[in-house]
Amino acid sequence: MKTIDASILSEVYKERDIESRKYDFGMVIIIGGSDFYSGSPALSAMAAFRSGADMVRIIAPKRAADIIASFTPDMAAYPLKGNYLTQKDIPILVSMTEAAKVAARDNIAVVLGGGIGLSKETQDTVLEYLSKISVTTIIDADAITAIKSDPKVLEGKECIITPHYNEFYRLTGKDIYELPLEEKIETVKEEARDLGATILLKGSVDIISDGSEVAINEIGSPYLTVGGCGDTLAGIVGAIASRKTPAVKAASAAAYINVMAGRLAAQKFGESLTALDLIDFIPNVIKNNFKENE
Repeated sequence: MKTIDASILSEVYKERDIESRKYDFGMVIIIGGSDFYSGSPALSAMAAFRSGADMVRIIAPKRAADIIASFTPDMAAYPLKGNYLTQKDIPILVSMTEAAKVAARDNIAVVLGGGIGLSKETQDTVLEYLSKISVTTIIDADAITAIKSDPKVLEGKECIITPHYNEFYRLTGKDIYELPLEEKIETVKEEARDLGATILLKGSVDIISDGSEVAINEIGSPYLTVGGCGDTLAGIVGAIASRKTPAVKAASAAAYINVMAGRLAAQKFGESLTALDLIDFIPNVIKNNFKENE
């Protein structure tokens, strides 16, 4: 078992070669949002950009996409028809994912699930989409619930699932919040092995496992309970995974960055901290890595 510390950053972030091309450092596709939830994919996208992704593309229902596109000019948001994800969207979702995979020379990750809702049609759409793609996918928020009904959809794919304790219960049927840390770790490891995926269980101690390796992030912050801090984490995971970083390492580095940025933001804002504040401090965490290696 590995305890995550700042050294994980030097394994992910290197000095860039002058000959680097666009997409060498990743493209992230973010699929999420609905009429009611437009903020989730936007927060993931902003966090992904701040974590070094060369490009982020958002695919969302029209109202959410239009709102997101207005936030900042570097947001590329494709509007789907309708108020939420449906199976009619599958051809567009798959074709845009495959086109991005080619353009980015396989330096790609998908972040799926933020703000999509729990309607049966949307949950079925998640499963059908997953069955048709072959890229690293971060399964977050409401998309986690869809996996419960058909976990075999993950077979042969590289997926990173990012639940909090309630979502972990929905996925596995196991309520482990009050268990000792050692038992939590073992349960996460077992479930990751059974699913054939990497799990990043969010909590005061983050637990990451692919069923074989285990890493824990003991830093923690009580201020990351605020809405949106899980969305930022998913975006950071996507940015790092899109660089072809192995799943456990990508999840570990992202957990470290998210918590450390949250801790820095909390020093300034305390009880007033928002997810946007956390995003603003991501560069400080990453820059510290380069200072330490000068």
